[in-house]
Amino acid sequence: MPMKIRQQLTITNKLGLHARAAIKLVELAAMFDAEVMLITEDKQASAASVLGLLLLERAQGQQIVVECDGHDAQDALTAVRALIEARFEEQE
Repeated sequence: MPMKIRQQLTITNKLGLHARAAIKLVELAAMFDAEVMLITEDKQASAASVLGLLLLERAQGQQIVVECDGHDAQDALTAVRALIEARFEEQE
């Protein structure tokens, strides 16, 4: 049964949601049978779109809501949260 879940997270990597981080997020989200959306106060973007993610303009320390909808929603949210908390696997 599909489900929609969401969680607010903090961008912690030094460069924020930049191109390399956005590409990693798009590749990760594509692995799940769920629609992954990232939402700010006034914008939202699908995790299927690198350009859309870049237009969210999220910097270090800023909040973002991750919303997942579909059969793999919980697994997708867990994976996206882990990637963001790991600072998109960047050294700084």
